[in-house]
Amino acid sequence: MLLIRLMSKRRTWVCLFVGVYTILLSFSWNLLKSVLSWYESTVSTSSSSSGWPALYASVVLGVVFGLLSMAAALAVAIPATLVTWITVLVLLTFCGKPRRQLVVEGKKLTVEITGFVVKVLIKEGNVVAAVCAVLGYFALVRRSRDEVL
Repeated sequence: MLLIRLMSKRRTWVCLFVGVYTILLSFSWNLLKSVLSWYESTVSTSSSSSGWPALYASVVLGVVFGLLSMAAALAVAIPATLVTWITVLVLLTFCGKPRRQLVVEGKKLTVEITGFVVKVLIKEGNVVAAVCAVLGYFALVRRSRDEVL
């Protein structure tokens, strides 16, 4: 009972939202530092000027930041999706739909909204991953060239 009452408060959801984003930011910062330290140690030990370590590090960063952006977008999309779903069901109820037909429409609506949200999340995650990978690759290559000079 206490949990239900606590979760119905707006400030609880705000605190959870801020807490999740803080954890995601901390995780991404620590991962960024560890990938950069791995890259620096790999570049300093290898004598050849191969671009494979930079490519590998940039792909890892792109994938991780793409997944993190999908998680962050999902945290925003779930409440918005629920509000949309509830609004449409209430409007269908006011239009005089019978209860059985309303359940069938609700199931169809749930599948349609969920499919749309998943497609958008995957598209946004892929875009962020590609941008982070490309920018990361050029930043790492430039960084290794500056260290050589």
